[in-house]
Amino acid sequence: MYAFDIAAGSKPELYRDLLAACDAITANEPDAIANMANVAALLWEYLPDLNWAGFYRNVTDELVLGPFQGKAACIRIPFGKGVCGAAAATRETQLVADVYAFPGHITCDAASRSELVVPIVAGDRVVAVIDLDSPSPARFDEQDAAGIAAIARLLTDRVNG
Repeated sequence: MYAFDIAAGSKPELYRDLLAACDAITANEPDAIANMANVAALLWEYLPDLNWAGFYRNVTDELVLGPFQGKAACIRIPFGKGVCGAAAATRETQLVADVYAFPGHITCDAASRSELVVPIVAGDRVVAVIDLDSPSPARFDEQDAAGIAAIARLLTDRVNG
């Protein structure tokens, strides 16, 4: 059993502790899916105000649903489509305050109002994206983006399998 001491104080403390927990739980595990599953569970448990947390994996240049927490989700997303597809196509974090204002937004859960998607890039290839949804508009900010980007960097070699 894993037990982590995650600070509920400031966002920098929260993400520092969450990064350490992600490191601890994935450090010696070679299976990419197992690592994504445990990280999705940590994100879901410790980040407030989410209605979805998980991964989409790059399978033959298409995003395919990976481990997640939340309601059933869209299974396949083409690169360049929706928020996840935009992150995969551009290799850039997508911080979206209002998903309904995002051109080409794909509605998997109508309750989602804001979204943060961070690509995991190994070399010149997008391996996966980390996708967080919230029912609250403008739930995510630059501190969230930086914290999830640090987790994405940590996972680069741990989910590339």
